[in-house]
Amino acid sequence: MSASETTTARVVAPDTEPAWKRVADDQMRRGAFTRTLPMWVGAFALLMVMPLLFPSAVGVTIMNQMGISIVFALSYNMLLGQGGMLSFGHAVYFGLGGFLSVHVMNYVEYDGWWLPLPLLPFLGGLFGLAFAIPIAGFSTRRAGTVFAMISLGVGELVAACSIIFVAFFGGEEGVSGDRTMGPPVFGSEFLSEVEVYYLTAVIVLISALFMYLFSRTPAGRMANAVRDNEERAEFVGYSQRYVRFVSFCAAGFFAGVAGGLFAINYEILTEENLNLVTSGWVLLMAFIGGVGFFIGPIVGAILLTLLQTVLSNHTELWQLYVGILFVLTVMYAPRGLTGLVMMHGPALRAGRLGMLAVPYAIAVVPLLALLAGTALLLEMGHTANQSVVGESEAHVFGLTLDVTTALPWVVAAVLAVGGGYGLYRIAQYLRDAFAQATGPAGGHQ
Repeated sequence: MSASETTTARVVAPDTEPAWKRVADDQMRRGAFTRTLPMWVGAFALLMVMPLLFPSAVGVTIMNQMGISIVFALSYNMLLGQGGMLSFGHAVYFGLGGFLSVHVMNYVEYDGWWLPLPLLPFLGGLFGLAFAIPIAGFSTRRAGTVFAMISLGVGELVAACSIIFVAFFGGEEGVSGDRTMGPPVFGSEFLSEVEVYYLTAVIVLISALFMYLFSRTPAGRMANAVRDNEERAEFVGYSQRYVRFVSFCAAGFFAGVAGGLFAINYEILTEENLNLVTSGWVLLMAFIGGVGFFIGPIVGAILLTLLQTVLSNHTELWQLYVGILFVLTVMYAPRGLTGLVMMHGPALRAGRLGMLAVPYAIAVVPLLALLAGTALLLEMGHTANQSVVGESEAHVFGLTLDVTTALPWVVAAVLAVGGGYGLYRIAQYLRDAFAQATGPAGGHQ
């Protein structure tokens, strides 16, 4: 037997491992779960009190949308963050799960099916899984560019089918349903948004918990190994294609769950829910939040939902700001916003986080000036380009600015240029301070 075969045999035959090592591994897994248990309890408590903190109908609707986006983004992270599979067609499983859920709603209403509403998202997940299995069969043979192009082709194919097969997809009008026609659950008929919120919150927490547990399984761990080095994963006895296949199918299931939640909340599905735009949106959520961390897609989903629902009410350029945020994240924070926070872990553990207070406080002034100046220039430029005769006022930050006069432009330019130059001048100071705070001895020899 060769050396490689001997190594493979040791890995795939766990009975040959020393007993102390198996005990240590079990203790490590139990310890990891024990450490995270308070966070899950805290998350549950927070979800339960959120409607009390934001009782308005708009606030509850936004929180429902956040919950849907969180499950969707976490399912995408199973592909990109854990398995290294860049997909441009993940919305397919989201949309298919949603369409099935709407049809089941109609069967419950018109054909007398008995199905409690809380089970509907899981049916959508099974439908997403049913389509993910055959697609994963041929798309996970290769990773990288090949996988990305296959996912793009599948996404465009299904989007085209949504216009052709009107009986299932409803054509351009989509398919609508009524969530209130099912049997009551604990006396609730889900007439109000608050009732739907609590249903969404429970399913979001369950889905997130199971996706986290999946990341701790051997399949989830090996997905990380295949992402980092396919050849080494093959060497220790794991099929890289099989590992990607399992991750792909799991991601398809939870994307279908998110689609079912969307159907419950909005009671309508259209072609837009499974096209390339939706696939690109979930990519933005996962990447901006941080695909290298489990909590990263959650952060991205919350942030982009707020940008889509709140910022869009104040400016027509909100999509431009999202695009700028994505470009800046790719250029300067490839590990996402969560990665920026986690970079300060060594300083926190060493008790030197306070060393960064003064440098960061100094950097806030030019940063805010740069952001304010850039936003003013963009908003005034948009107003000047779109305004008609007699309408030349831009409303930014509660200010009314006349774009036909020079003063607002000069002030905006000074803020943008001055803020950018200020950041450039203190960049080295910030790097030195960060190195001191995170170094092995606080930067002192």
